[in-house]
Amino acid sequence: MKHVIALDVGGTGMKAALVAQDGSVLYEARRPTGREHGTDAVVATILDFAADLAQEGRTRFGAAPLAAGVAVPGTIDEKNGIAVFSANLGWRDLPMRKLLGERLGNIPVALGHDVRSGGLAEGRIGAGRGVDRFLFIALGTGIAGAIGIHGGIEAGAHGYGGEIGHVVVRPGGPQCGCGARGCLETLASASAVSRAWAEATGDPDADAAACAVAVDAGDPAALAVWQNAVDALADGIVLAQSLLDPSTVIVGGGLAEAGDTLFTPLRAAVTERLTFQMPPKVVPAMLKDTAASLGAGLLAWDLLSMEVTA
Repeated sequence: MKHVIALDVGGTGMKAALVAQDGSVLYEARRPTGREHGTDAVVATILDFAADLAQEGRTRFGAAPLAAGVAVPGTIDEKNGIAVFSANLGWRDLPMRKLLGERLGNIPVALGHDVRSGGLAEGRIGAGRGVDRFLFIALGTGIAGAIGIHGGIEAGAHGYGGEIGHVVVRPGGPQCGCGARGCLETLASASAVSRAWAEATGDPDADAAACAVAVDAGDPAALAVWQNAVDALADGIVLAQSLLDPSTVIVGGGLAEAGDTLFTPLRAAVTERLTFQMPPKVVPAMLKDTAASLGAGLLAWDLLSMEVTA
């Protein structure tokens, strides 16, 4: 069975798979990233995990993987295969493609951004399958996105395409880690909702999931916190609709786990704000936390296809 290695490196854990050419998963595994042990240990863990996956493929299918794809957070140089910077994992200018290629017997290796890789998977085999143009939004600790066009992801001229989390929706609003004020992720991320709900309740342990439960119970304070986040997210989506005109907006990440508690008011808020724009379908992501690893596998298969046609 022909297969590739797919690896998603997160701040606390790694998700991996052996992926067939049609995107189907042949084998799955997870492992802690181990960032508490330092950057060198994280890199060693990634390389060891990839080598173990390669051995798993040989044992199960009698053949080595044809290629590997790895999705990482932070800033990356996809063209040269370099993980430029990750605040969470501590690396700078890490030659990820070279290191993985050497460890895996010099097979081709594709490097991708974690959220853009997730968007690629959602577009091809998830909620955006068959959709020509879509916007993928991941609502997590922060907010990131990916612009989908004709089955691929538009990374932009400098690799920052889709960063909807840093669109300013409330000028002069809360300070963002990027240095600006009023960025979308300061208002509508899971972290932002958790902070607002903790402040409203006086409970430092209150989080976005608890806020969603309180919303369902009709708590007025929770409804106010939730609606503020929904309104900010709707403003960001309408701005993106004006610029990009996607037919579908796919929303994933931890906050999207609230289901209709999020999507019902969000769809209404987007519709209320539209004037001349065509309304997009606003849908939940399908692939959950496996999206980035599946996207990494698709990147690996894409790389093989390019080598064949080159």
